[in-house]
Amino acid sequence: MKPILFVISFFILGCFLSANLSAQANPDAILGIWFNEEKDAKIKVYKENGKFYGKIVWHKTGDDISPYDENNPDPELKKRKKVGLVILTDFEFDDGQWEDGDIYDPKSGKTYSCVIKLQKDGRLHVRGYIGISLLGRTTHWTKAE
Repeated sequence: MKPILFVISFFILGCFLSANLSAQANPDAILGIWFNEEKDAKIKVYKENGKFYGKIVWHKTGDDISPYDENNPDPELKKRKKVGLVILTDFEFDDGQWEDGDIYDPKSGKTYSCVIKLQKDGRLHVRGYIGISLLGRTTHWTKAE
């Protein structure tokens, strides 16, 4: 019985390490265009000076959806358009995830600390938080390309 448990444990550990190493080997896997969870915006994730950023390249508009950053607490910034707005800033890749960056939520006008992980199913696990990541909200983005 012990040899079977050893083999199963070794196999599970090997799968975990393999998935972790593949993410570590490709920090650029996050690059590209992503739909937010509601699919009402597309965000282009790009790399600049070794850090990762994301800007809105398409946003659904309509009678009840403004094309402007109207929820921003700064009156001057309420005039800027959502398309072209940088919402992910200063992310660094470390140990299989993108961290130490911030995410701006134009729906609330607030900025949060954030960590991003690429899931095995290809979705981005985007976690915005205040203070510690246990106190936050997670959303999942899907590749738009």
